[in-house]
Amino acid sequence: MKSYHINLGAGLAGLMVKEHDIPVPGPHEVLVRVRACSLSFRELMILILGYYPLPVRPDVVPVSDGAGEVMAVGAGVTRAKVGDRVAGVVFPHWLDGPFAWDYAMQLGGSLDGLLTEVAVLSEEGIVHIPDHLSFEEAATLPIAAVTAWNALTGSRPLQAGDTVLTLGSGGVSLFALQFAKLFGARVIATTSSEEKAQRLKALGADEVINYRTTPDWHLAVRELTGGRGVDQVIEVGGPGTIEQSIKSTNVSGEIALIGSLARADSMSGTTVLGVLRSAIAGVVTLRSIAAGNRAHFLAMNRAIALHRLKPVIDRVFPFEDAQAAYQYFAEQSHFGKVVISQS
Repeated sequence: MKSYHINLGAGLAGLMVKEHDIPVPGPHEVLVRVRACSLSFRELMILILGYYPLPVRPDVVPVSDGAGEVMAVGAGVTRAKVGDRVAGVVFPHWLDGPFAWDYAMQLGGSLDGLLTEVAVLSEEGIVHIPDHLSFEEAATLPIAAVTAWNALTGSRPLQAGDTVLTLGSGGVSLFALQFAKLFGARVIATTSSEEKAQRLKALGADEVINYRTTPDWHLAVRELTGGRGVDQVIEVGGPGTIEQSIKSTNVSGEIALIGSLARADSMSGTTVLGVLRSAIAGVVTLRSIAAGNRAHFLAMNRAIALHRLKPVIDRVFPFEDAQAAYQYFAEQSHFGKVVISQS
């Protein structure tokens, strides 16, 4: 079998292929033939930016998100059988409840990930994937979809008639748009071009604001909501957008802080103070999202299966072109998920 290996901050040239013997699953482990995996911003943070808030093991197999079929099971396994179609849970020990450091071991970081032909996973760290999804589609779910689901349901449950603001057209934002519409919410989205605006509307966005032609987009959000503001924001933009997100939010609304806000030194002290003042003045809750647990994944999959929801995939690369997939993803011109397939 072959697998890719990386080191923190090694860059694209550091994405190396190695050959191994096919492993044997131990007690309560399953052997999975990986059929597809997908890239998320964390992969760029680890390989190219050289920063990640959780431990990254040297020479680790990268990529947290993937799906495949069970090839073999170890002794005592009860949650899967040979032939089952499954996806890995990013935090395999985080089964339910709030996040804690005891659950911080993650695929593609402190544990080997899924950019490999065959993976050994804990039976507790897998979920069965919806029947109507291909392996490529299912591989997009573990971080982006689960994060969006957690953001919308994990604290302040989304209600029909609420208004959600999504930023851009990355994986989390697109899943948040799709899920919010399942709940009967109104969605306002921001984007950078008319082409993307039309694609967002096709996915169900009620209103789209071009932040290039409307740099004070928070004023447009207020106008579209009759001055009230939105109930929830999926904040993926980082220091450049957080203050506008706060100004877009209704009193007692919630902002889900995702991904790019994790690095503490990316904001100046003055900006941090301004953000805190804005949040306090607006009585706005800022909630940091650490992806999600297995219970989130299972609940989300039930909704996906019921509504036969389809993830948005931008492009699929073959396993042998993983470096090209990383390069394309790093250019940030994609609309939807970038997938690496072995099917």
